Amino acid sequence: MTSNIHVIRRAHTVVGFDTETKSHVYLNDVDVAYDDTGFVHVGGHYDGAFASETFGADRMVMPGFVNVHCHSGEEPISKGIFEDAGTAALWGNALYEYSNLLEIDDGAIEASLTVMLGDLMRSGVTTLLDIAGPHESWLPTLARSGARAFVAPGFREAQWHVEDSHRLDFIWDKARGREAFARALDVLDTAAAHPSGRLGGVVAPSQIETCSAELLQDAAAEARKRGMPITIHSAQTMAEHEEMLRRTGLTAVQYLESLGILGDNLILGHCIFVDSHSWTRQRTNIDLGLLAERQTTVAHCPVTFSRSGMALESVGRYRRAGVNVALGTDSYPFNMLEEMRQAMICARLSGKSVFDVSTADILDTATLAGARALGRDDIGRIAVGAKADFLIVDLKHHAMQPVYDPLRNLLHCAAERAIEEVYVDGQCVVRHGRPTLIDYDGAVALLQDAQDYACRKAPENDPKKRPMRDLAPLSLPVRC
Repeated sequence: MTSNIHVIRRAHTVVGFDTETKSHVYLNDVDVAYDDTGFVHVGGHYDGAFASETFGADRMVMPGFVNVHCHSGEEPISKGIFEDAGTAALWGNALYEYSNLLEIDDGAIEASLTVMLGDLMRSGVTTLLDIAGPHESWLPTLARSGARAFVAPGFREAQWHVEDSHRLDFIWDKARGREAFARALDVLDTAAAHPSGRLGGVVAPSQIETCSAELLQDAAAEARKRGMPITIHSAQTMAEHEEMLRRTGLTAVQYLESLGILGDNLILGHCIFVDSHSWTRQRTNIDLGLLAERQTTVAHCPVTFSRSGMALESVGRYRRAGVNVALGTDSYPFNMLEEMRQAMICARLSGKSVFDVSTADILDTATLAGARALGRDDIGRIAVGAKADFLIVDLKHHAMQPVYDPLRNLLHCAAERAIEEVYVDGQCVVRHGRPTLIDYDGAVALLQDAQDYACRKAPENDPKKRPMRDLAPLSLPVRC
């Protein structure tokens, strides 16, 4: 209906979509018109009927970011605790020994999710894939936020156990894993039928090494049956890489190929340690070819892993091999623009060249590649017929000045500070850096108590029963 159309007049810059090259392009001094069904006009002068208009001088309109891998749960309360921790015998990774120590109070789980959503949307995310344990407030909070969200309730048959800080073991309970799988499918069906129309589902066996071959294959079958993507943490650590070699003689990618799971609906969480990575023993180059041939997506989350000294080698090499590399934030700080910046830095360091990836390449990973991963051609782009998911950047913001190339300024300098507004389905979900539909400030106020609770409980969850100050010593000594 034309009565709902809003027009942005003469936007200084629009990051539009070229249907011939299937890529983003700059459009200057053009109109953009949209309603709650999507974009109805992009480019030139819009002379149709409309309900309202604003003027876009000194503004850049660009597509909302698509985050294909994040975790709510206890992640927002983990800030400042284990960044300096790691298990030396497991290549310095903190995942196995430390990630299960923190638990969130049931009363804080909605606040934790709200903070994650607020932080993601403030950094330009309009679509997200949240891998978490299901809870009563999950779908209602996601829907209330206004974001476009895909829920991925995790399930697995084995729990990690680190023995004496040097050996990774697995405690298997296949019956419990099957029960969690059944619950996850129920949640996925509920999400797909949600009246908001903005929720979807992704089948999510948690990690390749914590699921049997049978469970992985059954999960893949259910994803195909429902027409949903499937996501699996795979090739994410050297400990997992060595475990898969010990069990199967194959890399994670080759193992999934042997099970018939690689495909264009599969999103591999992280996929750092492929056979050609410099840390592995294989010295072959099979995995990237398989990923490209099967059109499997890699969910790249550089911030979390680079702070543990680990990096994918490299985004540019994966892309040149034909692999669809999309972007996720994994855990805090839940800032997509920081993730984009770190993706570029890690790629250029790993690739040993400024030419490994460009700003345009990184924008693609955060938009079009994520849309492909989710099987969508109506998000991650500004084009007639696409969903009206977009952000407005203030080109006059001091961090954006002076402007030669606005995307470079945003990615390399200003980040989320210059984002003025964020829209999903034409509805404003962030204005002047504040979420409009959720109580972000109220949720933040609850996080300190939630973190204090988690720190008190951590020694109970530690096999060695170490006090918190031994598990996570402060950065500096405390003097009275």
